[in-house]
Amino acid sequence: MKSLPLTALVALQLALAPAAAAKLSKAESGMAKTVAAEQERSLALLERLVNQNSGSLNLEGVEKVGAMMRAELEPLGFKVEWKPMRDTGRAGHLIATHVGRPDTKRLLLIAHLDTVFEPDSPFQTFTRKGDLGEGPGAGDDKGGMVVIVAALRAMQAAGTLKGANIEIHMTGDEEDAGHPIEKARADLIAAGKRSDVALDFEGLVRDGGADMGSVARRSSDSWTVTATGKSAHSSGIFSAAAGDGAIYELTRIIHRFRTELPEPNLTFNVGLIAGGQQADLDAGGIRATVNGKTNIIAPIAVARGDLRALSPEQIVRVKAKMTAIVADHAPGTDARIAFDPGGYPSMAPTDGNRALLAKLNGVNRDLGLAEMAPLDPLKRGAGDISFVAADVDGLAGLGPYSTGDHAAGEAVDIPSIARQATRAAILMSRLSAEKR
Repeated sequence: MKSLPLTALVALQLALAPAAAAKLSKAESGMAKTVAAEQERSLALLERLVNQNSGSLNLEGVEKVGAMMRAELEPLGFKVEWKPMRDTGRAGHLIATHVGRPDTKRLLLIAHLDTVFEPDSPFQTFTRKGDLGEGPGAGDDKGGMVVIVAALRAMQAAGTLKGANIEIHMTGDEEDAGHPIEKARADLIAAGKRSDVALDFEGLVRDGGADMGSVARRSSDSWTVTATGKSAHSSGIFSAAAGDGAIYELTRIIHRFRTELPEPNLTFNVGLIAGGQQADLDAGGIRATVNGKTNIIAPIAVARGDLRALSPEQIVRVKAKMTAIVADHAPGTDARIAFDPGGYPSMAPTDGNRALLAKLNGVNRDLGLAEMAPLDPLKRGAGDISFVAADVDGLAGLGPYSTGDHAAGEAVDIPSIARQATRAAILMSRLSAEKR
């Protein structure tokens, strides 16, 4: 393993410049120094994690990554449990609990063990390229797990972990959730109800080169519109007897979605469309088999897409508008819309979440770092923290910065691991000292 990158050392030295360090407690200064001193250890852990394939459907691989995280957390005083989820089609979740003082805030840390890269992917190994660490899941979310470990080790060294109440949930199916999702996320939801703060260690987002604070994440739902019409000779199209046909009906619906649904923080994509004499979707809804002729009015047309919104109220309102548009049929046609079960809820930008970002910015000021502005929710996807957002204040994006996520060439920005771990260690130490 190479020595600590110069940029990482410079960043940490700046973070501990005399003017900034004067605003930190002795324990907090010590945490920053521990993170810096253990950077090579953190990178070695990241390399081991990345080199173990843990695609969501590689159940044994996900379990092995869980075992690697158990080996990191148990020596820090955490009680670690593996919660099997094979009956949902996925491996399971790692749940770790550290019991501290009874009257202080309970922190919930969220990350995930799985990646989008299955064993048949050609992208399988970690490669160090200067200040970048390239590999499957290097940023999403094995880098986030490394940040958690680095922050907790710094807290232990400084003595702030001893009294902290921390529960960690590392899901094994964030990239492709098990079914039913109510079972797959039951333990996480229950943890949110008993916690005071939720911190999500998926990746940091930068906008214009600046680190951003994530106080919101949008939902993720999938929908299917099925339109039907009368199969007849094409010469009769639009007549009273033949009607408009299924493809024109589906086109009407999609056009009205595009023109009537837009509002702030909402997106609705059409990802698959098929129509003709016959149009059949596979069981997963990701492939279609179609046939038809130019002189036959299509009797069936199908479209699938997604819907992303910022609040539960917006989700309900938009689904109602979509349903009404679908129901306003063109002549001689019918149509219906169905929303897939098991979508991801939203994490709305609440006052409580903004207050947490203010506390994180207090850490930034004391470290001599720039304050983090709230990220535009359109620039962040759905995530597990949304399942607890209705019950607890939270922040997302506490993992490292990375580029190319979910594609070959995904690479984590190595200096950001230390920066994020330092921020997290100080923030968690301060929060865990607050009374409930």
